[in-house]
Amino acid sequence: MKVSISVEHLVNGSGITGVASCGPLAAICGRGHCNDLTVSTTLQSVAFGTEPGLAPLSAPATIEEWWLSAVALGGQGRYAQARAALNVVDRRTAGLAADGDCVYASLSASTRASFLRQTGWHGKASYDDGRALAIVAGRGDSPELVAAACDALTGLAADALGQGRLALGWRLLERCAEQINRLEGESARLWRQVIRLEWVSAELALASGDFTRALRHAERAVELAAGGDSLRHKVKSDLLRCAALTGFDPVQAAMLAGEVFDECRSSGLLPLAWASSMLIEGVSGSPTTPNSAALGAAVAARGGVFRELSL
Repeated sequence: MKVSISVEHLVNGSGITGVASCGPLAAICGRGHCNDLTVSTTLQSVAFGTEPGLAPLSAPATIEEWWLSAVALGGQGRYAQARAALNVVDRRTAGLAADGDCVYASLSASTRASFLRQTGWHGKASYDDGRALAIVAGRGDSPELVAAACDALTGLAADALGQGRLALGWRLLERCAEQINRLEGESARLWRQVIRLEWVSAELALASGDFTRALRHAERAVELAAGGDSLRHKVKSDLLRCAALTGFDPVQAAMLAGEVFDECRSSGLLPLAWASSMLIEGVSGSPTTPNSAALGAAVAARGGVFRELSL
């Protein structure tokens, strides 16, 4: 029988499927209660909803679904598979000039940058974030274009933070806030961008040693995330609040970070589990179970290439 690499193999690494099989949608997800959902609904639930650890993922078809797959896989720490999904987005949007295609080309670049940044490659990430901003710059003020531009701007601000350029990071966040304010009345459609603005603001404040300001931004992110469905955004907001609390009550910060760690593990959010483990171990001096080294090794096994830090 003729065989080919299936969509499931590319996204989930699940093997080789014969073309005479039931097709790419034979198994929509790993849990029976998802079988009545559309592909987009399932992927949305994993990428920005209540089931971030769901696997295997639905087989994507549209450009949007391929991007959602990349986001979902990245949240699970499956970086190699996530990059493969972004490669599909890049191929399908290459040379196209419609606004919708440019939006996903930009989102692909900024998502790729986030994967680099999460493993310490802030300098490399800045190139992809810069490309993401250039793709949508000057194209208009639709919510979709503004959202993509804001993703790029917050990404660039985080890249600047990772390279010690805090003043530049704040200026980039000011530009992001200006973009959001231009769409007054559309904030509900930019919920993710507003939360990201608070995240990076908190991170910049932490890097500046201003724990009061960091806590204010982190608590605002927690409040905003609580009003939505994305468990991943709620967990990351909680983790940032824990980081800000280390400047006031390290014991409480470590205790709350332990709750975040448990949520990350139960929800399949490996990168955030690793980050919360690093925070707990740094504050308390006691290893988590599994410890940060084991979690980092798991990230590496899924395609996350950590940058070695020179002392």
